[in-house]
Amino acid sequence: MKKNVGTADTVVRIIFAVLVAVLYLTGLISGTLAIVLGILALVLLLTGLIGWCGLYAITGVNTCKNKSEDSE
Repeated sequence: MKKNVGTADTVVRIIFAVLVAVLYLTGLISGTLAIVLGILALVLLLTGLIGWCGLYAITGVNTCKNKSEDSE
């Protein structure tokens, strides 16, 4: 797998995941909304941490600044 998630994209994904966690822990979101946002946050967090996004791979998107950052 070649890295296709850049640094800025990773930061946004992690911030979103943390925000969802804070909203859930403070009780501002609950029920179905919390479940849906929680799953989305987990997926974004994992893809941000590993640097590869399947949806990006399918659509040909690459947010890495240069090709030298790619790893196989």
